[in-house]
Amino acid sequence: GDLKGITEKLDYLKELGVNAIWLSPVYDSPNDDNGYDIRDYRKIMTEFGTMEDFDELLKKTHEKGMRLIMDLVINHTSDEHEWFQKALSDPDSKYRDYYFFREDTGKEPNNWVSFFGGTAWNRYPEQNAWALHLFSKKQMDLNWDNPNVRDDVIDMINWWLDKGVDGFRMDVINYIS
Repeated sequence: GDLKGITEKLDYLKELGVNAIWLSPVYDSPNDDNGYDIRDYRKIMTEFGTMEDFDELLKKTHEKGMRLIMDLVINHTSDEHEWFQKALSDPDSKYRDYYFFREDTGKEPNNWVSFFGGTAWNRYPEQNAWALHLFSKKQMDLNWDNPNVRDDVIDMINWWLDKGVDGFRMDVINYIS
């Protein structure tokens, strides 16, 4: 369902003894991989509702003495994420080092295979570069050795915590760095 649908079922969930709700990704996404390809960490995917719907769900969940946990992916972003788009449009941008770009020498930088099959590298001939994706071709891996990535991700996480989210389930966290 959507966020309003969950909100409507909170009394029933509480009656069942539920004390925490865990949301699969509801962030804005092109939905190439069920929302795990996040386009904007601070927006809600239209099919789930609005940020106002999310805020209402969070408020009513807490009123019922329950907690709200969100699924969060910080190993990669969608190739439609603002950071990746800036990395593509300006090779001198600070965002270029947010991802793993390698010079195009005519073949993939190595023989790594994506978990979704095929090479783990997307070729960008206009950039004379390859970029790494361990999962879907639309899920570009973040470079966790870059302190700016860490700072921006921590800022985003704190933004959700400041809204009142009770915690996160970190998807593929074992693949960062």
